[in-house]
Amino acid sequence: MIQLETTSDGSHTLYLPELDEHYHSIHGAVQESMFIFIKNGFDFCKASPLNILEIGFGTGLNALLSAIRSTPGTREVNYTSIEKYPLEDSIVNSLNHYKFAGKEGREIFNLIHSAPWNICTKISRNFNLRKIETDFTKTNLEGSYDLIYFDAFGPDKQPEMWTVELFTSISDVTKNSGVLVTYSAKGQVKRNLKVCGFEVMLLPGPPGKRQMIRAIKI
Repeated sequence: MIQLETTSDGSHTLYLPELDEHYHSIHGAVQESMFIFIKNGFDFCKASPLNILEIGFGTGLNALLSAIRSTPGTREVNYTSIEKYPLEDSIVNSLNHYKFAGKEGREIFNLIHSAPWNICTKISRNFNLRKIETDFTKTNLEGSYDLIYFDAFGPDKQPEMWTVELFTSISDVTKNSGVLVTYSAKGQVKRNLKVCGFEVMLLPGPPGKRQMIRAIKI
């Protein structure tokens, strides 16, 4: 059974006993997502409009932070997220992520989680969300993306999510000079990304993690 836990920055994560895996860093869930996906992904990628593909919707934290980040600007953000196992409403309603997302946090959080699956929904003035309930390992990806949030469970827990085959499918829908960010910095992940046409850079990681990957499609 999924367990709710509080991380070092006060924000929640979930623990999945069958995988012995947390959805986010225990050193700070919001802190980790802000550092990896917003600072080194969203803010780094200058494409406008910005088309984002997320592998692993999970708690919706990355979508929430991206929606909040897009609010002050004029850049339109089209956010597509793939998730095989959507969380039950009772678990979603127990999360406190909206408390870390400013005055509009609760409203945006609710809109993101109440949005129907497999339909594009306008969440705010310039943020559009499409949540897709499917198995990434068995899906033919469609579209063309500027930014990839790769946020699947770790390669030691779900190695089938980090293969050359699946990174090839991501590469095929990533625009030239498109960006991929992930918390993992494992050697095999770097090698697989390089095989699939990405230039891989190791960046300093968030608290509790030495390094992370940012890769550019070449």
